[in-house]
Amino acid sequence: MESHFGLANVWNQGDIVTKGVAVLLLVMSLASWMVILIKALDIIRYKKHVRQAEGFWHSEDFATGLSKLGKDPSNPFLRLAEEGREATAHHRNTKAHLHDTLDISDWVTRSLRNSIDAFTAHVQSGLAILASVGSTAPFVGLFGTVWGIYHALLAIGLSGQSTIDKVAGPIGEALIMTALGLAVAIPAVLGYNALVRGNKFVLTKLNSFAHDLHAYFVTGARVASSNGPANVVAMKKGS
Repeated sequence: MESHFGLANVWNQGDIVTKGVAVLLLVMSLASWMVILIKALDIIRYKKHVRQAEGFWHSEDFATGLSKLGKDPSNPFLRLAEEGREATAHHRNTKAHLHDTLDISDWVTRSLRNSIDAFTAHVQSGLAILASVGSTAPFVGLFGTVWGIYHALLAIGLSGQSTIDKVAGPIGEALIMTALGLAVAIPAVLGYNALVRGNKFVLTKLNSFAHDLHAYFVTGARVASSNGPANVVAMKKGS
């Protein structure tokens, strides 16, 4: 026996606008969950790279440190170290252009900053989808509810029956669209906040690593600080 209530009835009885709103909410939900899953896996991988980055400084030389960072081309710490090495070699070996006359500190800073900016743009890609879904999905669901209530009232008026048992069913089914809008928006908002926190952690570690790399390429040592003035510590093999 076919049910006269629930989501199936809303779909069967709905017009093209109601079905369009339902399909739009479904697409928004799939898009947000896809972004959440992909970006969450990326953050897990980047946090693994963060742990590898500290081992970089417990190395006898730069080449050994690079090997400890692994060979994953998506490792932002590896790319940053390689970018700094190439920038330093370029600055010291060529003087053919105006930018080569820059102070080595400024030149390395510029190169490292460009690498960080590129990584920042990469990790933030897709977050706009979550922000858009989180802010618009409730209103899309509300539109579906208003449209459904409008048609429910028209049907009740044509039937001439306005008792509570005749009104409650159609109006309740129309309100399902509001619930669907919230069901789409809430995971998007929570996912957005979680991803922003994860990205902030990785970017903080990356900026700190870049600061140490800058000191190493300019002075040949890493800047270290332990609740006091910064001091320079040469790369050495850890125990």
